[in-house]
Amino acid sequence: DLDLKTLRLFAAVCEHRNIKLAADEAHIEPSAISKRLAQLETTVGTALLDRGRRGVTPTPAGLALLDHARTMLFTAQRIESDIASFRGGIRGHVRMVASVSAIAGSLLEDVAVFMRDPANGAIKVDIEERVSRDVVRLVREGRASLGVCWDSADFPGLQTRPYRSDHLALAVYGGHPLIGRKAIGFAQTLEFQHVGMQPSSAVHGTLQRAAARIGHTIDYRVIVSSFDAAFRVVAAGLGISVLPLQLSKLYSSAGQVEMIPLSDRWAERRFAICSLAPNLVPPAATRMMDYLAERAGNG
Repeated sequence: DLDLKTLRLFAAVCEHRNIKLAADEAHIEPSAISKRLAQLETTVGTALLDRGRRGVTPTPAGLALLDHARTMLFTAQRIESDIASFRGGIRGHVRMVASVSAIAGSLLEDVAVFMRDPANGAIKVDIEERVSRDVVRLVREGRASLGVCWDSADFPGLQTRPYRSDHLALAVYGGHPLIGRKAIGFAQTLEFQHVGMQPSSAVHGTLQRAAARIGHTIDYRVIVSSFDAAFRVVAAGLGISVLPLQLSKLYSSAGQVEMIPLSDRWAERRFAICSLAPNLVPPAATRMMDYLAERAGNG
């Protein structure tokens, strides 16, 4: 039985570390806040604040509650904003999650063209970057309306539509023995040290399977958490790395990194747009999915 007003006041007290300052901000009496906080502590059955002469500080239990309170207050604010948008004539709010490869490719441009169309002028869009595994999970949980990631991901229970494609290439630094080639097979790269992505990334899984098929392993000298970091490490001359070719446009290193397309058939990858069953997808998201699929097909 936690009400949002009490949680909002509790969060304000924690941020100001002072009940009077929180009361001034909320335009109520400090005694009213103190009464609500006492009732809150009774409800949860533990002390949430340490009260001292110089103010208050949250206890460990108070910090845990504060984290949840901020999440709940943010969600409540989004609910209010979404409902208010319908009152103002907005016809929908599309929440999309996409892999960094998709975002670095044509996705943002496609979404921008969609939103510039007067017919879609009343649609809001949120785009969040996630790894492919999380893209699928968030769509399946209903926390995002649409997802865009590689079509090699596991999509049980979701509908998919084909989207665009990209190509994997080898990033090499100046002076490396492989520099200057027009194309290269992945097997030829395995005698050199690589800069790899984290195991949760789709690129990592693709390369591990490719190496295993030919009975080899990949010698990782450095593991990084982003494509940007991978380009920087390659530019520093610490290894080579297999990365999406399209990303080189965003993460150029002033000519310090050269991209060599992989000649392997699996290096050409397709993206897919995923969503829940058609009857569970909001109309605005359905319109965007249809548009993205059609634009990719025509491209």
